[in-house]
Amino acid sequence: MSRIPQSFIDDLVTRADIVDVVGSRVPLKKKGKEYTACCPFHHEKSPSFFVSPEKQFYHCFGCGAHGTVLGFLMAHDRLDFVEAIETLAGQMGMEVPREGNNTTQENPHAPLLGLLDECSKYYQGELKRTPKAIDYLKQRGVSGEIAVTFGLGYAPGGYDTLERTFNANDATRDQLKRAGMLSEGEQGRLYDRFRERIMFPIHDRRGRVIAFGGRVLNDDKPKYLNSPETPLFHKGAGLYGMYEARKALGRPERLIVVEGYMDVVMLAQHGVREAVATLGTAVTREQVDLMYRTTTQVVFCFDGDEAGQRAAWRALESTLPQLRDGLDARFMFLPDGEDPDSLVRQEGADAFRARIQAEAVSFDRFLLNELDRQTEQDGSPAARAKLKSLAMPLFQLMPEGTLKDLVFDTLAKHIGTSVTRLQNTGRASKPSESSRPPSTNTPSSTRQSAIRKAILYLLYHPELASEYELDPAWAQSTIPGFALLSELINTLRVHPMPLGVLLEHYRDSPQLKTLDALACLPAPQDSDDEQVRQSMWQDMLNHLATAYSRERLRELTAQPFDQLQAHERHELLRLSSTKNTP
Repeated sequence: MSRIPQSFIDDLVTRADIVDVVGSRVPLKKKGKEYTACCPFHHEKSPSFFVSPEKQFYHCFGCGAHGTVLGFLMAHDRLDFVEAIETLAGQMGMEVPREGNNTTQENPHAPLLGLLDECSKYYQGELKRTPKAIDYLKQRGVSGEIAVTFGLGYAPGGYDTLERTFNANDATRDQLKRAGMLSEGEQGRLYDRFRERIMFPIHDRRGRVIAFGGRVLNDDKPKYLNSPETPLFHKGAGLYGMYEARKALGRPERLIVVEGYMDVVMLAQHGVREAVATLGTAVTREQVDLMYRTTTQVVFCFDGDEAGQRAAWRALESTLPQLRDGLDARFMFLPDGEDPDSLVRQEGADAFRARIQAEAVSFDRFLLNELDRQTEQDGSPAARAKLKSLAMPLFQLMPEGTLKDLVFDTLAKHIGTSVTRLQNTGRASKPSESSRPPSTNTPSSTRQSAIRKAILYLLYHPELASEYELDPAWAQSTIPGFALLSELINTLRVHPMPLGVLLEHYRDSPQLKTLDALACLPAPQDSDDEQVRQSMWQDMLNHLATAYSRERLRELTAQPFDQLQAHERHELLRLSSTKNTP
């Protein structure tokens, strides 16, 4: 299997500017030698998120999130390691090399992705050659620019169009079927799944086509047809328009969830670029999680009929487990006979946004209003008790935090009881501090040993690795920290690198956890004078040499002398002589 050379990863992270990468996604402000912002990984009012260009490292003192430029891309953009490398390399105009030639094994879905991309290009070309499809989009108010933005196309009639277009052999037909582009009839005959439909390509977070939605030009049924589940496409895990929204807005202040592809396109046509649509399914937890990794507020926009109410309720059930502090969910129901497409065409973007501001209700208000309707609230104790019994299990789905406490306060006022009584009946009591077993771990900031201080100092000044030679025995030492320090010095002597690059160099090493923890510690006391730094470093190593000798002597004397090997006996005699030397 091909792999990305470590030397390329080191070079990529060395060249990258973590401030530029983070700053393109989070608004940063310069503060001394570092940059700061409100953390993108948790809600906070005062900035505790810091980015260090010197270390090529980010760290939040609030939630503890930290890492390198690649780690940030993985956490913020929800990428895996290879995807983060490819994304960063693409931004820097660098081509990612592979060791070995088997790139198909590296990404087993590459043939399907390539085929779907070709299908999308084919459909876009067909749209340009089909007047009735162009007329349909013009009548709906879709401009050529927006059609290009969303990659709209047209699937012509015919049952073997794709097979003829791609001059398909058996292997290609099999791939088209696996990609969801061909369906199989009762007698095993394959035919085009999409025919005479406007085509809406569905993109993954990297902008690759993974599926399609298709809409008829008339009132035939089904009006919309989606790709089936495939190795690339899982309806409950993605959202139509998410890639386009993030491309246009970066990290939008909110996302508006609508039901149809055309709703997303038409809202974008009128300047509302933050709309996304579910893919023919009820809102899932995976989709909610995806949205809250992109924004802090989600507005669900559904029809006002019974079907819309049911869809909203299912969305609420999927959303509550994700509603931690700093996040918000709201629900807006459309007038009878209207959808976002028709409303935004009638009212315009400003009026549509004003409607959201005026009519969207908070998630807790929607829940209580719906339960009021279900329990036919008449104000009686029995009715209020029933409402409480229905509401409590739902609110319990929420993560612990201030938001959940405030929701309980709202529920208590709604049914006329005290918050304390409500919480006592609904929450399992937490163990008190005194009932918890005492921790055996002392915070690292209060127990930094001499070896940790030396490693930390080296991380900040990798050029010191070439200044002094270490005892070769340290490399094989079982005394905690000595082997790691020796390894770091040997590594940095050959290739001095900033902290962020070093951490990526050690990504697959068992030592990463230790280095990761050290990287989060405050910078060591330092001097701008190079000679002073060298002197401090020499003092650290001298102190460690003494500590090593003392510890090694203790190890050797703890064993019977006749069981020691010859070289260990010589070492014991040498260390004992050194100890007794005045």
